[in-house]
Amino acid sequence: MLHAVVRGPITPASEQLLTHALERAEGQGYGALLLELDTPGGLVTSMRGMVSSILGARVPVLLWVGPSGARATSAGVFLVAAAHVAAMSPQSTIGAASPVDMGGKDVDATMAAKIKNDLMSYVRGLAASRGRNAQWYQDAVDAAVSITAQEAVMSGVVEFLAESPQDLLIQLAPRGIAMPDGTLRFDAQAATLDAYDPGLRHRMLSWLLDPQIAYLLLLGGIAGLFFEFTTPGAILPGVLGGLSLLLALYALSILPTSTAGILLILFAVVLFVLEIFVTSFGMLAVAGLVSLFLGSLILIAPTPGLEGVPLTTIILTVGAVTAIMSLCLVLITRAQRRQSMHGLAAMLGMTGRITTWNGQDGTIRLRGETWRAVSPGPAAFQPGDEARVTAARGLTLTVEPQDAPAQPAAKKET
Repeated sequence: MLHAVVRGPITPASEQLLTHALERAEGQGYGALLLELDTPGGLVTSMRGMVSSILGARVPVLLWVGPSGARATSAGVFLVAAAHVAAMSPQSTIGAASPVDMGGKDVDATMAAKIKNDLMSYVRGLAASRGRNAQWYQDAVDAAVSITAQEAVMSGVVEFLAESPQDLLIQLAPRGIAMPDGTLRFDAQAATLDAYDPGLRHRMLSWLLDPQIAYLLLLGGIAGLFFEFTTPGAILPGVLGGLSLLLALYALSILPTSTAGILLILFAVVLFVLEIFVTSFGMLAVAGLVSLFLGSLILIAPTPGLEGVPLTTIILTVGAVTAIMSLCLVLITRAQRRQSMHGLAAMLGMTGRITTWNGQDGTIRLRGETWRAVSPGPAAFQPGDEARVTAARGLTLTVEPQDAPAQPAAKKET
């Protein structure tokens, strides 16, 4: 038999794991798939996909809620109801399958009636088809009841109380597995469990669909692109930022994400950019920080099986991203202030030595270069005299004697 393990929230990664495990079990001639389950719940769409895979499987699916301390709550209840054989380990629990909205709150009365009626009929049909206590499964959705493994066996919610997968096989062998075409018999002593390795793709997808990872990728991507746009030529921050942002958008398209949260975060980026061009004395940056923090708070709300982003993570991440963006703003501001110190404008007020002079024009040696120089008034310059630059136009400098009273610096002409 093939042994697959599903732990953590029910997500598209869990759905793919079950699909591929069933394909391998069917393709390589395994007698059954033993699914080890420990989940707090998750996405309804992924749960329905997994249930459909179990119902359509050509090999029986044996589901064991374990090890001790495991749980099958929310979406996990439906998987247990759909399995051909259901067992639980001691000290495990099952139940609490009441629906909630995408924000983790109880839905309103009208919508609750529609959702509950749909899910109750769904789980009741699954349980009845496997000969289990359909009323309890209905109550798990309607009243969010939860029971222990021992109570589940006594109430007919599951068939066996098994300490391990091997213990389940030993108890199941005399009874066999009921299938549409007859009862499947096997020798428990000869049966072996081959572990199913979901591979790197599943591990990457599971990692990506962690709300904290998706949140970090989103803010990291925004910070990287912001750094690239404000300091062109860095390249690496832009590449990593773009990749992180694309991965985050994929994860957020699957997770229960708040549109308002995304918009608040994007608005924060806009405010940071405006701080570069608008003199606000830091008010835009502060508003951007507040918007970023609020958007992070409501971006991914906790739901049964999917925890939101912890406040500690939000504070640390917002602080780090704010530090990066603030550094970019400081560098940009300094660069803007130093622009006037480059080119011809940097020569205003500098002193050089006259090399040649005839009437009102001649040449001057300045910064190791020879420039054409003119004087707005009569000036008896001699080679070697010092002259101060008062204006610059093209490749011509306007000069006056060094001992002349200093005039306000003229603007550079183009």
